[in-house]
Amino acid sequence: MPDAPGLELILAEINREHPGAVLDTSYDREQAALIVDPARVVEVLTWLKETEGQEYTFLSSLHGADYFPKAPRFAVHYELLNRERYERLRVKAVIHDPEADGPAVEAPMVAIGPQAIGGVENEADAEKKPENAPGVEADAPAYRVIDGRKVPVIPSVVELFPTADFQEREVFDFFGIVFEGHPDLRRILMPEDYLGWPQRRDFPVGGEPVIFTRDEVNNPGWWQ
Repeated sequence: MPDAPGLELILAEINREHPGAVLDTSYDREQAALIVDPARVVEVLTWLKETEGQEYTFLSSLHGADYFPKAPRFAVHYELLNRERYERLRVKAVIHDPEADGPAVEAPMVAIGPQAIGGVENEADAEKKPENAPGVEADAPAYRVIDGRKVPVIPSVVELFPTADFQEREVFDFFGIVFEGHPDLRRILMPEDYLGWPQRRDFPVGGEPVIFTRDEVNNPGWWQ
């Protein structure tokens, strides 16, 4: 994988062709990462895939992250691989939490069914841009409104890497990040009527009681 100076060279080359697309670099525990503007992620990934000498042609993983209470709160990680050189490179798109600017409307959360695939857009709110949010272009919505909740938006990379299809659906399912342009954005693991985004760090943690034999013998029905 690129070392720290090599990452800086890649940053400079990308920003020469796509000014402002790469925000920073990170080299930690021998893991190289480019931190990019989420609105420009397709440009960056296309450059890394198609530019001679780079040729990171395989997307081995795409996953989400929630850094609450830090800001920017969300991120989408793209793990790239050059199979000829056996080199790995991470691209990390950091995403502003639109709800940090206040809720869209005062409304209870309801189930997300098939009619809300990809997000139900409220035209009065969908075009609003949160101030000081990195990666928001003038012609790109900063968020969608789904069941009264503002959720972040990032471009889909399915056309560039078809294997991102199910992985983007998983990130949408668990983190509530909308991938603009995805051909079939809907839940993939949770039921269609599931409430909320279960891998967000502020999601209520629940569970079922563990029934041990000794408890049932000594105190029948203790768990009810």
